[in-house]
Amino acid sequence: MKLARAIHFDESDMNVFHSPARTGEWCVSGGFEFSNWSGADLEGKARQAFANGWLGLETFGRVTFVAVTQIEVAERDQIIRNLADHFVQYYGAPSIEAALGVAQNEIDHMSELCEDHAANTLLTVARELSETGVHEAFRLITPQDAQLEVLAVHGSLDD
Repeated sequence: MKLARAIHFDESDMNVFHSPARTGEWCVSGGFEFSNWSGADLEGKARQAFANGWLGLETFGRVTFVAVTQIEVAERDQIIRNLADHFVQYYGAPSIEAALGVAQNEIDHMSELCEDHAANTLLTVARELSETGVHEAFRLITPQDAQLEVLAVHGSLDD
């Protein structure tokens, strides 16, 4: 089973998101956060989070890139419970039990998105707001094998 973890290549996420996700935390697209937004909400750092931020499932911060990796069943079950709790605390779900199905669907969607990709494949998300709601598009960046010539030192030790 696969899911994706937050990854940072530089410090830019620390500057563009109100609350950046922590490197290594499990992520989902998190488009549900924007379901009641309008164009007026899309300013500054909030616009950046909307436009291309994945949602971390520990800090509930945002990150630009995620990397596909394996997840254990116990970890998956725990992040489903954490997300259900988040739905209760921040979105008014009536109970953990009521929120578990929605949380499960979010994790299942992310797992399906990751399943056919090799480990370390990078994913990005792009969102648009239209009259019919939030539309998400996903892009992948496949891992590249390094060429031996790039790493090898050619020459002689006898010089």
